Amino acid sequence: MAHRLRSVGLDFAETAPVRLVFAREVPAAPRAVFRALAEDVPGWADWYSAVSLARPLDGGARREVRLKGGVRFEETVLAAKEPELYAYRVDVTNAPGMRALVEEWRLLPTGIGTGTRVQWTFAADGTAAFRLVLKAARTGLGRAFRDAVISLDRRIAA
Repeated sequence: MAHRLRSVGLDFAETAPVRLVFAREVPAAPRAVFRALAEDVPGWADWYSAVSLARPLDGGARREVRLKGGVRFEETVLAAKEPELYAYRVDVTNAPGMRALVEEWRLLPTGIGTGTRVQWTFAADGTAAFRLVLKAARTGLGRAFRDAVISLDRRIAA
């Protein structure tokens, strides 16, 4: 059953009760990574293995995302500042226990060639059980992020 989450702003990425932050450097340039994140939303299903469907809504101001396993999200884009920041808030989901969620992608030049340091912040609030499960899932989320960023970099290079 889908439920509406608390409407939070971009600052929630810094203040959320649970913040999971992961980073990885890739050879792709920040602009190319940004465009893959913000402009090729349907392409997410090709490089992020957990995503089965992603599509922009309202001219890119919102998104619909479905994960393998049946979890669904309706999201609002909070920031799309090329080439350094892409962030969105989950407004509606069928995931139990979640009360608020912002995902922030920061893209910083590595200073070596044209590479990018991709930093993903998963900022959430929810029931005590949800927060506990999320903290326990840190390793798996980190692995999923790493694999996704490697796959994204390969996609950009192709």
